[in-house]
Amino acid sequence: MLTRHVWTGLGLVLLGGLGLAGVRAATARGGVAALDTADRLLAGGDGAIRLAMAARYGTDRAQRLQMFVPTDPAHDPAITGRALPVVIFIHGGGWYSGDPHDYRFIARMLAPAGYAVVLAGYRLEQQGRYPAMLEDGASVLRWIATQAPALGGDTTQIVLMGHSAGAYNAVMLGLERRWCEMGGLPAHAVRGVIGLAGPYDFLPLDHLSTIATFGHADEPAQTQPINHVRGDAPPLLLIHGADDQRVYPRHSLSLARAMAGCGGSSETHVIDGIGHEGLIMRFARPFVHDRRPLAHVLDFLARVAPTHASAQVQSIDA
Repeated sequence: MLTRHVWTGLGLVLLGGLGLAGVRAATARGGVAALDTADRLLAGGDGAIRLAMAARYGTDRAQRLQMFVPTDPAHDPAITGRALPVVIFIHGGGWYSGDPHDYRFIARMLAPAGYAVVLAGYRLEQQGRYPAMLEDGASVLRWIATQAPALGGDTTQIVLMGHSAGAYNAVMLGLERRWCEMGGLPAHAVRGVIGLAGPYDFLPLDHLSTIATFGHADEPAQTQPINHVRGDAPPLLLIHGADDQRVYPRHSLSLARAMAGCGGSSETHVIDGIGHEGLIMRFARPFVHDRRPLAHVLDFLARVAPTHASAQVQSIDA
């Protein structure tokens, strides 16, 4: 078995050969798996997290998820008997690409802070056209409602989180009541929503991915998160890179204004020097030296879903 020091050494070798610029370029080309590999090596392996379950919730190959929990004795629910707040992370990819398994660096970064992290996939391309991706989100919520309690997850404390297209999914799941209802959870179970570089107000449709995903909708306005704001929605944390040229920061700013206009709660951070891919890259160890995005997320989680407020685990199959 490779020790933590060996894993870290391999990570340094990888970065020495590929370089931070190489990892950044690979990620920008959609190679999130390369970023995850670098994170795993620099983390010394996956010793800080444990795969509680990998599951499929539908027949499509993309309808799958993984749930991770921390392994340290202070947080591991198998040791403490205390359930952990659940963070559901939804990947980006323009609703046509992406693999939840490539985002284990999110679990390595958030689970040790005392959270159960679910990496959730959803149908893509033709099969994932609106509202299919949101129906899949409701199915993930249903899986969590029925399965997570026995695995150490607290279903009364759920936070939705996503990047890019995944941020759209997360925000819509939080704003539209029907998705929680379809998932068999009370609306108040969702304690907060974190949107990283998400598109929230993109009519008229002017991009190939949005046309392919939403162009068939009978009521285009209903596909827009900005049209679903409500005063009693869960609080939103909206983070955007100031240099984002793919999904402009105006999306987060517009949604925040709409939330304020109806008495809802939102918090917005537009961070200088960060672009679209650069935002998600700041959650992986090659780039986490810039802790601004992660610090905002951890602070938000601590406020809306504190780990000390969780209930006892129903049962755990050790």
